[in-house]
Amino acid sequence: MSSAASTLPASALPAVRRRRQTALQRRIMIERIALVAIILVYMIPVVWLVATAYKPPKDMFSSPPSFVFTPTLHNFQRVFEVFDVWSLLKSSIIISLGSAALSLLLGVPAGYALARSQSRYAIWVAYFFLAIRTVPIIATLIPFYLMMRDIGLLGTWWAVILINTTLNCAFVTWMMFSYFRSLPRDMEEAALTDGCTQWGAFIRVALPTVVPGIIASTLFCVMFSWNDFLVAMFLTNLDSKPLSVALLAAFGTKDITWGTLGALAHFSTVPIMLMALFMNRYFVQGLTKGVH
Repeated sequence: MSSAASTLPASALPAVRRRRQTALQRRIMIERIALVAIILVYMIPVVWLVATAYKPPKDMFSSPPSFVFTPTLHNFQRVFEVFDVWSLLKSSIIISLGSAALSLLLGVPAGYALARSQSRYAIWVAYFFLAIRTVPIIATLIPFYLMMRDIGLLGTWWAVILINTTLNCAFVTWMMFSYFRSLPRDMEEAALTDGCTQWGAFIRVALPTVVPGIIASTLFCVMFSWNDFLVAMFLTNLDSKPLSVALLAAFGTKDITWGTLGALAHFSTVPIMLMALFMNRYFVQGLTKGVH
């Protein structure tokens, strides 16, 4: 309590507390209203996309725009007629999970090694890995294209998985370095004292304590790879292209089939949204505990 409030008579203290509580409630209310307004602004494109998928063609460009219409599944039927949706989904899942698995396999041990390193340059190496993730993909696309062509992987899932792993692994290394560095070393030192090797201490002691961080890193890697368009467009062929590339087919030379685009976007967004929704608790824990 401030010195000004401490000089007030005891009878005035309840009134001061009530005013402070009222001011706090008013501030919370304003913050919530502002948050709802921001969410609504960001949700407008999503609502428009969902509505477009169920709109008949005659209502697509009604003026003024209206959300009152008779829903139809014609656009979804058209998607299954034109696209091999299950093959596109399979490609997206294989590329996303494959790059995420390789990124974790390489990035988690690298982050642990940097966090437990005694070198004063370890933190600079960690930030170097973070800088790698900021490199524009277009700057590395042509070298990777030529490399994949020369080793015979051009047009396969592996071409996209490897370039995504290169970028995502750097991010995982930096994130897990921050996470491991925030953990106390007591339990690991106790395991080493009991005869456990450094690798054993990592597997049995350190790794189970960073599960939320690993899950958060996995979600990031899957989202980065799932939403990737540029790399997948140049390094895949008709049999290996993912959903993100198939969305481009809705853009014709003369017009854009908005209904097809909206329906196909359902298959591109719903799986990743469900994954983030069900794993949101671990995602938040991994972000908040690993940043210090």
